[in-house]
Amino acid sequence: MKTNEDMIQGARAPHPIFYWGMTVGVILFFAALVWAILSLPPAAPGLFRQVSDRMPESGVESMVTGVLLNFRAYDTLLEIAVLLVAVLGLGAIRLGSREPLPEAFTAGPVLMEFLRFLTPVMVLLAGYLLWVGSKYPGGAFQAGAVLGAATILLQIAGNIRAGDIPLWLEKTVLISGVFVFAGIGAACMFFNDRFLHYPQEYAKGLILIIEAAATVSIGATLMVLFAGRSLADPHDAESEEGEHR
Repeated sequence: MKTNEDMIQGARAPHPIFYWGMTVGVILFFAALVWAILSLPPAAPGLFRQVSDRMPESGVESMVTGVLLNFRAYDTLLEIAVLLVAVLGLGAIRLGSREPLPEAFTAGPVLMEFLRFLTPVMVLLAGYLLWVGSKYPGGAFQAGAVLGAATILLQIAGNIRAGDIPLWLEKTVLISGVFVFAGIGAACMFFNDRFLHYPQEYAKGLILIIEAAATVSIGATLMVLFAGRSLADPHDAESEEGEHR
């Protein structure tokens, strides 16, 4: 019976025409891209005036937040969903892999003291970016990135190991961003029959709830992607914990 290695070795190399076709395709693509860029008008009018006129309906003062969480909320919902799909893909890969995860690093006293000071500051910074996002630059993605960075530092130092966080809790946090976002969007249909069209009097509060859920979800996503843990196997955390012991 042929193994995978025998099948790979016995596979025929692609015909040279394939490589020529790929080369021509790439050249044509970049030529079309250059042509599209050069064809742009010297001064694009943009949508600044239209967005400014409708900012009172958005529920927030920051134009960036108003566009991302209100006027084009569909795109932002899909961006958060892409992060969830990336985690699910990682879980599928880890489920079929037999390679053990690298052992956690044990931090020294200097690094531990540094993290003891830095971690609360990063959590506070994430909360500040989340709260200030309605008026100034900030919001869920920036706050989630800072929160994720804090969890990654704790993983590097060995403060967070596989099995320390219950798998059900980890999964709940991961999906919270998408489900809260989509749930609020669906609830809006009871008010105006339009998905993700917030009632003006509740827009600010709803956007804050969405951003809070997205922040913890993005932070958890970065933590899981860095750790390389499988979320598909409910016994994965227990087996990894046994390896560390």
